[in-house]
Amino acid sequence: MTGDVKEGSLGFDYKWNMGWMNDFLGYMQYDPYFRCHHYGELTFSMLYAYSEDFVLVFSHDEVVHGKGSMAGKMPGETLEAKYSNLRAAYGYMMTHPGKKLLFMGQDFGQISEWNENESLPWDLLKYDKHSQTKAYVKALNELYYNTPALYEKDFHPDGFQWINCTSSKDNIVVFLRQTDRPEETLLVTCNFAPVTHEKFQVGVPFAGKYKEILNSEDKKFGGSGIGNSRIKASKKKEADGREDSIEITLAPLGVQIFSCTPVKEKKAEAKKVPAKPAVKKVDAKKPAKPAVKKPAKPVAKRASGAAKTN
Repeated sequence: MTGDVKEGSLGFDYKWNMGWMNDFLGYMQYDPYFRCHHYGELTFSMLYAYSEDFVLVFSHDEVVHGKGSMAGKMPGETLEAKYSNLRAAYGYMMTHPGKKLLFMGQDFGQISEWNENESLPWDLLKYDKHSQTKAYVKALNELYYNTPALYEKDFHPDGFQWINCTSSKDNIVVFLRQTDRPEETLLVTCNFAPVTHEKFQVGVPFAGKYKEILNSEDKKFGGSGIGNSRIKASKKKEADGREDSIEITLAPLGVQIFSCTPVKEKKAEAKKVPAKPAVKKVDAKKPAKPAVKKPAKPVAKRASGAAKTN
């Protein structure tokens, strides 16, 4: 679809990634307790992500004809749980390779199914859950706009790298978005279970400082407020098959994005050992020459009286 016409393709700019939408929404609609059995639906998209130039969509097809709204699809017995899941879904979408497209009403978490015969329910913005969701989507858009790692290499394998895609039991994935400039690298952690992980060890691409710049569970977005307020300095501790790592707190049902600042590692200076005094070797075969004492010089005696003159 998006390949060059000269090579027998159709030459379109982009193709909607309906496979990703169906797989990922299927994963998100499961109760978090059962998501571990469907982990492949979360990670499968990266096996074909570069076969086309994709747009990631949550399209109108998924919010009409009895399918419910995006917020309505999310599991949870409370609105807090539903909207935590929704924010995690939007966070994963925004950091996953591919262009982005949300359908109308999804940006403020419309509860009812979309109806082409009615206006959008803008009055919902007077309620915190909807105004906070709108603020979160705005923050994601601003981050995307200002962060080259999220768009510069959308269609090149060098723009993405898994850190952890095997934690199916915990419903956790960790990955990098990157450009050719290491200082623009982003570290993304996604926890799709309602479980807080304290002192969670994460492998990092290089020695440096890692700062949490966006957290879907920030209180201003209606979240729990669990996160990392301090910059994390990496340590020489192996994790995820990497030499360097950081220890962080993973928020429940949270997507957390970290900026990465490389630092030069200090080389240990070798301690200077004072040189030993040279020792003259003595040939055992040759007898040592006896020391010859020089005769002492005679000391002239001075007359005790004054010299007489005529």
